[in-house]
Amino acid sequence: MDTEIELKFLVSDTVITHIPGLITQFGKRITNFPARNLLNAYFDTPNRELRALDIGLRTRCCDGECEQTIKLAGEVVGGLHQRPEYNVALSGNRPDLEAFPANIWPHGMQISAINQSLYPIFSTNFIRRTWLVETENGSEIEVVLDKGEVSASGQHLGICEVEMELKKGHRSDIFALAKQLIQCSEVRLGLYSKAARGYMLADHKPLKADNYINYVPLTNDMTQEQALIACLNYGIRFVQKHEQCYFEDAKFKTLKLMMDGIALIRHTFWLFEAIVDKQATEHLRQELKWFLHTFSWVEGAIQIKTFTSKKHAYYKKISKAPSLNAVIEDIREQRPRIASIKAIFQSPRYNNLILALTTFLVDKSWRTAWSAQNVQAAELKVIDIAADLFEKDWQEMQTLLPLERALTAQDYLAQKNELQRNLLSGACLGSLFASTKRDEYRSPWFDIVEGIDELGTLDYLQRLSEQQSDDALANIQVWLAQKTENLVAAMEQSRQVTLKQTPYWR
Repeated sequence: MDTEIELKFLVSDTVITHIPGLITQFGKRITNFPARNLLNAYFDTPNRELRALDIGLRTRCCDGECEQTIKLAGEVVGGLHQRPEYNVALSGNRPDLEAFPANIWPHGMQISAINQSLYPIFSTNFIRRTWLVETENGSEIEVVLDKGEVSASGQHLGICEVEMELKKGHRSDIFALAKQLIQCSEVRLGLYSKAARGYMLADHKPLKADNYINYVPLTNDMTQEQALIACLNYGIRFVQKHEQCYFEDAKFKTLKLMMDGIALIRHTFWLFEAIVDKQATEHLRQELKWFLHTFSWVEGAIQIKTFTSKKHAYYKKISKAPSLNAVIEDIREQRPRIASIKAIFQSPRYNNLILALTTFLVDKSWRTAWSAQNVQAAELKVIDIAADLFEKDWQEMQTLLPLERALTAQDYLAQKNELQRNLLSGACLGSLFASTKRDEYRSPWFDIVEGIDELGTLDYLQRLSEQQSDDALANIQVWLAQKTENLVAAMEQSRQVTLKQTPYWR
């Protein structure tokens, strides 16, 4: 059995020519192996029983020899893949689960029954070039370049990727080599394996963006440090998933979800400040801030898309004001094109951010400057500190949105960031509490945030209208003022109810 420690990168054809030179400059000694054509078939049952257990079963034939491989459930952190792997020689084309060690399977798995139901789900066919890189530190890193395709049900998906696997030595060396690769443009860290992409293709289930950030899965016996790890891992995966979603279907909403994931990571550093020193995350926090600043235009783009949709009530009003339409069109023309947005996700700066977050998490870099107080805080059960953190947020909201004072639209807009920050605390730690009470309590707050988003749209449209001298806009401004007043009245009712609820953590 081997446990893979590898990084995956999606690269363009233009990057391929740079790889041999890059490897040569990095390594002390390079062994270049002959290229091979690898034919692979992936098997499962009609009910996808292996997939449900996160087990991958593959047969591979090359140069007249075949083997079967099992990859068990592992861990993926920011492109770093770690999965237990078992390889067994195969005499024919059909795999045999009973040829693997009996002790590797999850408890209760019906090996014999599954074995009889196996059939090929999809295949991969690619040319693999392989280099073994020996470093000055004595590490050995296998670098492979795969070029080919995944095929399923008559459909095909291109493969052009680089994998780096640490065969022996120091994990820092594989990260150092990765940093060299991502200096090239048109490179991205890969979250999804060939098998995962093959299943999506075979089952006609393309990757879909989430509707929102969900709760980070935590358990009550976790320590504060384990909760930190879970929150960071969730945030990184969320960002990478929606990066891939954007490449497959470029939407503003997907970019906003990436921003939400970045905000969750930033918030995690703040939430666990008892064990994560600010100095240790200063560079990361600056880069996360850079990302949010780079995409700060997205919210405005979503607002424009909202009030220019023919399905929306705003459209009829705007269509009667040509000068406002002209301004909106100018704004649309100024925002980045899809190609330039994708170029950001293939840039050294963005990929260095994802790689730095991965390194920080895998190496537990927050421990480097730990004091005895930090160690003690890290060992506390997260359930024991969660209620105190929520109580602190709740008291803050009582101050920012006092029950005894009527709030205006501008009051709500001014507190949007603070309210979203408090909801991020719930996303990080909310799974520790009973779901019914938790969701009942949080639901009205989400309604208020949605209301603030709509207020933002109305305010944006109002400001654009005020910049024009068109007489036709006078009626629009009156209409916008009335819409704003009605919306604030509804939000005030929700706030009154919400602030009188008993918090779910008490």
